[in-house]
Amino acid sequence: MKLNRGKIKVYGKKSKLAIKGIAEEHKAFLHNLLTNNINNLQPFKLNYNLRLKGNGHPIDEFFVYNFGDYFLLDTNADSQKIIEEFSKLKLSMQVFFEDLTQNLEHIYIFGENSTDFIKEKFNLEINSFEFKYKDNVLIAKNFLRVGEEGYDIIAHSEEIKKLMNELNFISEEEFEYIRVKNCIPRVGKELKEGYLPLETPIYKYAISFNKGCYVGQEAIARVYFRGKTPRTLVKFENIDNIQEGEKLVLNDKKIGEITSVCKDLSLGYLLRTFIKAEQEITTEQGKKLKIIGECSIDEKNT
Repeated sequence: MKLNRGKIKVYGKKSKLAIKGIAEEHKAFLHNLLTNNINNLQPFKLNYNLRLKGNGHPIDEFFVYNFGDYFLLDTNADSQKIIEEFSKLKLSMQVFFEDLTQNLEHIYIFGENSTDFIKEKFNLEINSFEFKYKDNVLIAKNFLRVGEEGYDIIAHSEEIKKLMNELNFISEEEFEYIRVKNCIPRVGKELKEGYLPLETPIYKYAISFNKGCYVGQEAIARVYFRGKTPRTLVKFENIDNIQEGEKLVLNDKKIGEITSVCKDLSLGYLLRTFIKAEQEITTEQGKKLKIIGECSIDEKNT
């Protein structure tokens, strides 16, 4: 699957005065802005991050690749807008940004034979959330795209075109269906204003609870240490023609909302009190769905 996402190189200088114990200013900047632990991210490793508002609601997502002396950000957002915003947020810090979106192509391969393909094509074995950089091609093992064993391949267009001739591509609808089936939340759908990432299973991969302060950290910590959230992300089987944004109701009381719909499946938020497998539930418009169960993400099942 070809992915159209922004690519931003982030680099900087060592500071004479370490910021919260972090000498590299570009590392400190990202660490204090994003939800995961950038300071502890080892070279040639990647992790998943969200950028939050002060109230803890998501704005953007970033896969952060550590090249040692710089980071590569892979984001759903417009790269130029991100650079403009980050350039304001860095204030006097010696942090620099380079937009690589037009220079790099990105494909994602996944499925039963994906690991064999990587071994045969690149002679590489890669661990989860690790990447290798070989012959100007970045190859990363990353199951969080759609919840199945898969690999990011990022390179210049000439290299990607060579690989594309050897691969079978699926439609965007098929890609979306696999995401929904595997309960992977998406920015703008499940990860959006009005909902905390803690209400989805992605938080285990996106948020570090011991890294210290970042934007939105106080709101996240307050809810997290109370225990389970009152509502959570649920997978449904569509009985009727469901639309995204439809409210789930019981006795005229709103108890949830549908966030993603693809073919016979939906994702949506539901109050935990009403989660019961195989139980039918109704939207405000009188349409019916069947609860499959609370969403979970487990790499061992990929």
